[in-house]
Amino acid sequence: MSEPPLRTERLVLRESEARDRPAYVELFASPEVGRYIGGSRPRAEVESAVPELPGRRFGSFVVDLHGTMIGMVTLDSREDGETEIGYLFLPSAWGHGYAAEACAAALEWFASARPGEPVALRTQTANAASMRLAAKLGFVEVKRYEDYGAEQWLGRWYPGDQRAASSASW
Repeated sequence: MSEPPLRTERLVLRESEARDRPAYVELFASPEVGRYIGGSRPRAEVESAVPELPGRRFGSFVVDLHGTMIGMVTLDSREDGETEIGYLFLPSAWGHGYAAEACAAALEWFASARPGEPVALRTQTANAASMRLAAKLGFVEVKRYEDYGAEQWLGRWYPGDQRAASSASW
């Protein structure tokens, strides 16, 4: 990443470190976390698949609260050239506004790194928390479609959009 960590009022968004590996394993093995993303994976499978330094790439952030990884935010380029935001948080971190705070910081960082480029967000419409987060961050609905046996939602965030700017001030 080679960027300095991003700091919000309560969080630090930083590169992953070896000490984060157990939290990565927990994220991908957790049935609660996997509910809307195709399910969890068996812990032994995740243990063998997660590298010593997971998530080290441009646009990938560990979300750190008081020195401990509580989640992750990624901004990934898709095959169609569009950038998509993704986020996963440990269930113990749910309901405290951490995802909104971390995603707003990541979007602000992305807008300065890639001025003018929009960001996509996809989620199941059944995931009420993600739908609220998308609205809070200023994502605008582009379409709904069926995939993975469930209704999906695609939204787009545009840098400089007043909806996004008003929600990013924490």
